[in-house]
Amino acid sequence: MFQGDIEHMQHNVEQPPPTSAGGGPQESVITVGQEEQPQLERKKRKLASKFPLVDISRNLLLAYQSLGVVYGDLSTSPLYVYKSIFVGKLQDYQTPETIFGAFSLIFWTITLIPLIKYVLIVLSADDNGEGGTFALYSLLCRHAKFSLLSNQQAADEELSAYKYGFAGQSTSCSVLKRFLEKHKKSRTVLLIIVLLGACMVIGDGILTPAMSVISAISGIKAAAEHLSHGEVLVLSCLILVGLFALQHSGTHRVGFLFAPIVIIWLISIFGIGLYNVIIWNPKIVHALSPYYIIKFFRETRKHGWFSLGGVLLSVAGTEAMFADLGHFTSCSMRIAFSFLVYPCLVVQYMGQAAFLSKNLASIPDSFYNSIPDSVYWPVFVIATLASIVASQSIITATFSIVKQLNALGCFPRVKIVHTSKHVKGQIYIPEINWILMILTLSVAVGFQDTILMGNAYGLACMTSMFITTFLTTLVMIFVWQRNIVLATCFLLFFWFIEGVYLSSAFTKVPQGGWVSLVLAFVFLAVMFVWQYGTRKKYNFDLHNKVPLKWLLGMGPSLGIVRVPGIGLVYSELATGVPAIFSHFLTNLPAFHSVLVFLCVKSVPVPYVSPEERFLIGRICPRPYRMYRCIVRYGYKDIQRDDGDFEDLLIQSIAEFIQMEAVEPQLSSSESPSLDGRMAVISKKNVQSTSTLIVSEDFGMRDSIQSSKSLTLQSLRSAYAEENPQIRRRRVRFQLPENPGMDPAVKAELEDLIRAKEAGVAYIMGHSYVKARRSSSFLKKFAIDIGYSFLRKNCRGPSVVLNIPQISLIEVGMIYHV
Repeated sequence: MFQGDIEHMQHNVEQPPPTSAGGGPQESVITVGQEEQPQLERKKRKLASKFPLVDISRNLLLAYQSLGVVYGDLSTSPLYVYKSIFVGKLQDYQTPETIFGAFSLIFWTITLIPLIKYVLIVLSADDNGEGGTFALYSLLCRHAKFSLLSNQQAADEELSAYKYGFAGQSTSCSVLKRFLEKHKKSRTVLLIIVLLGACMVIGDGILTPAMSVISAISGIKAAAEHLSHGEVLVLSCLILVGLFALQHSGTHRVGFLFAPIVIIWLISIFGIGLYNVIIWNPKIVHALSPYYIIKFFRETRKHGWFSLGGVLLSVAGTEAMFADLGHFTSCSMRIAFSFLVYPCLVVQYMGQAAFLSKNLASIPDSFYNSIPDSVYWPVFVIATLASIVASQSIITATFSIVKQLNALGCFPRVKIVHTSKHVKGQIYIPEINWILMILTLSVAVGFQDTILMGNAYGLACMTSMFITTFLTTLVMIFVWQRNIVLATCFLLFFWFIEGVYLSSAFTKVPQGGWVSLVLAFVFLAVMFVWQYGTRKKYNFDLHNKVPLKWLLGMGPSLGIVRVPGIGLVYSELATGVPAIFSHFLTNLPAFHSVLVFLCVKSVPVPYVSPEERFLIGRICPRPYRMYRCIVRYGYKDIQRDDGDFEDLLIQSIAEFIQMEAVEPQLSSSESPSLDGRMAVISKKNVQSTSTLIVSEDFGMRDSIQSSKSLTLQSLRSAYAEENPQIRRRRVRFQLPENPGMDPAVKAELEDLIRAKEAGVAYIMGHSYVKARRSSSFLKKFAIDIGYSFLRKNCRGPSVVLNIPQISLIEVGMIYHV
């Protein structure tokens, strides 16, 4: 892949040392209008140090909101944990001693995994405030050459959000890093592990709503025995449908509405637990000692090991704490869990154990039987509402995971709706929402038993935790630069605990656990096939780029007629000219007078600031009027149609032309090929520039009349009448009076303005990807059947990129990969 000379220069021409953490040759990039960013961050930190109460109040508010989004699943686990533990052969060991041992297991599980592992350690492994398996993978890819994702440039390392962690490296870290980077199979295995973790989170999003709602609604059957099991199931399904129908309103509204419900729920179970401890068996406090765990396994032996699949349900939902981190802060998460969720859960499990130690026959409906009769129905109502909240947390996490997968090219294109104008990361994905609803209803109707659903649910939860432990260990080594021995101790300690639980969960595969494996396999196959096909298509483009010598040999006219207007040629290539351009030239006798090769790409950072979004460069010498624009988005950014993309692009190109004339290191007359020399054009700098005079008016009349073709004028008029939302501001550009301007620069700017007035056309490849005849059967199946099916049934790239259909030109291309 051709990498041009990209240079870095701020207004003070400061040259920072280049880095190569993200892979690729060392490069730097010219940065314009970006020096305000660090100053703003310093001011924020200074303000926070002067007014700590402001920061505390903000974290308290976020902690309150996190209860409605994150902790619902974890908080409702007392509904079904004890019932799931004492099933199968463990029914023969229902004694007060085993009840004490089961509570001791639950207490230490909650303490070691959510409190110590997640709250104290994993929440610190954020990627600029974002959490989840892909945030960990993003961090790793920025500090070592682990990425299999295409289209990455060394210039991306100059992003302010890219730099994270320590600059130095220990010797042991370097050796391990070189070993992993050297073998491509290790990078493939790492990607598969990350995708598997994402699949398990999606599996949680299917199983959690069914598990939580049916467990809560089962309480009505315990009080009203005349209701049949089928009627309870129908009621549960109606609640599930209502829950998924509510998702379009947005996380911020749902979370704010649900937070009081979770608080009331936690206070309720705390009070009930404390009441049961005092009334039934105060000696249960002795079970806080791990000695009772030894007594439990000494008595139950292998049957106690089988029951661990039920114990791990007490920490189900913990992964959502990390996956939803981007909506809140790590401090607010820690406050909410440590001071409210954790003590309430411990007291509730203790109270249930105290009640069950004196009422062994109540184990099948332990939670509802332990509620005092006087508060039964209020608690049932709040339990039902809390179970809906529990489902909300993992659905939100599923949307976030799918968005990250989609941005990094590992999931088919879907519609992503940003539900909040003020809070980043709060999204709604209609296709995923309805798929989750259908699969959740299928699980609910198919199983009708929370024990079987719990087996599948526990396997999915513990697998995702197991993967998070592994990825956090790699972050400790490569990002935090911790001692490899310390990181290994962390890995072995938590892998031992989680491995015991996971091994128990795998014994339940025949009793419902197979659902998690099937769901994970289906989603993993979809993700891997999409990522494999996308990577093969990109490699085909990469190896079939148009040679610059061929373009230079054709001359500035490219051997064809250059008609007025701007042609935006979309491509996934960040360097070079795509093959669709030569395909277009060989089939049509004309092209636009100004060509812009546009690449919209995702980079392995959560957010790219608007000041760093545009990279502008030139292809071929000045008379060719060919430019390159790379638009960079983070994996959590939302690509919005703000209506001024064309105008901002023209202003950025004009700023680049002006800057190129005054920066000698940006333009070099000695080099005939200028592909790759690029500059960051800040939006703030463009708005304050005096390169062009901008005047505005509104409506479509001027835009329609600017077209030379009467047919196109009538088409645009009809399109405008059918789409009134496109009647937005129109920008006109003029050159300022500047006698000292270089005549060549002035001529180029005038050509750019005339081309903009003539209209903008969007050229995009309409590709068909097929495997070569010599390919193996597995590759043909993956490309010709799997990848083709996914491409036909996902959203088109023109829709995702908000390209107006009236100005779209598609060029057919067949890719033999």
